[in-house]
Amino acid sequence: MTGFLNIDKQCGDTSTYVVNRVKGLVRKKLGKTACGHLGTLDPLASGVLPVGIGNATRLFDYFLQKEKRYIARFRFGATTDTLDGEGKVETGGRIPTAREIEEVLPRFVGYIEQYPPKFSARCLGGKRGYELARKGEEFELPPKRVEVKSLALREQTAPDEFEFSIVCGGGTYIRSFSRDIASALGTLGYTTSLRRTASGIFSEESAVPLSVLTPENFEKYLIPTDMVLPFAVMEVNDDRYYNGLAYPVDEADGTYKIYREGAFYGTGVVEGGILRPDKKLC
Repeated sequence: MTGFLNIDKQCGDTSTYVVNRVKGLVRKKLGKTACGHLGTLDPLASGVLPVGIGNATRLFDYFLQKEKRYIARFRFGATTDTLDGEGKVETGGRIPTAREIEEVLPRFVGYIEQYPPKFSARCLGGKRGYELARKGEEFELPPKRVEVKSLALREQTAPDEFEFSIVCGGGTYIRSFSRDIASALGTLGYTTSLRRTASGIFSEESAVPLSVLTPENFEKYLIPTDMVLPFAVMEVNDDRYYNGLAYPVDEADGTYKIYREGAFYGTGVVEGGILRPDKKLC
């Protein structure tokens, strides 16, 4: 049994905690099996956290590049060393107007270079950023190129706080936007709340809190692996494929969902008219 549970992660839970809870839920029926999440959410963030079960974990590289959607609130006129509400607060700086904020947002749309927060899992010299930051060491994480498809101001939620909607590619640090938008306006800022509303095909409308899941009902919420893959279907009954051999086929180049006698098996790739096995996912 493989597939995905679309978990609605609650504020305060770590992504690792969610995965460990899922492992415990499925162990009764599946025994010891691989589980892993698709894209870390900060402990203070909530929302969509897909968890792969069994061979579905082999698709992580594919989902890392998928579109993510967030609703975030940024506070201006102060910042913290963690860029969220957990850190040490530093005050100072003015509160910008909504119009001023909207004027600088286009700078952060498209392919941009983004500096990760120091309190992040990004590595420097073999050490996680948060490990170095907790030791009080001085360092700067190198920038990374990320894609931001849209960044829009939604509303003002408090005298010093504004809410934003963000659509971006994988690997984008939302907390960095609060720092960078504030810096562009000559002030300080940090993230006060964050919710991921979508990760690829997984959305908050179909997400389920951990509190709802039990060892007896989790199968009801399990999304079959082939349902999340947007590839064309190919029925393959040639034993050469299942023995790991490549052979010629009359199909266009691309990745396919492979079925054997109607049962999903995994993915295969056609290149130059040659089909080769890719991933076994059943």
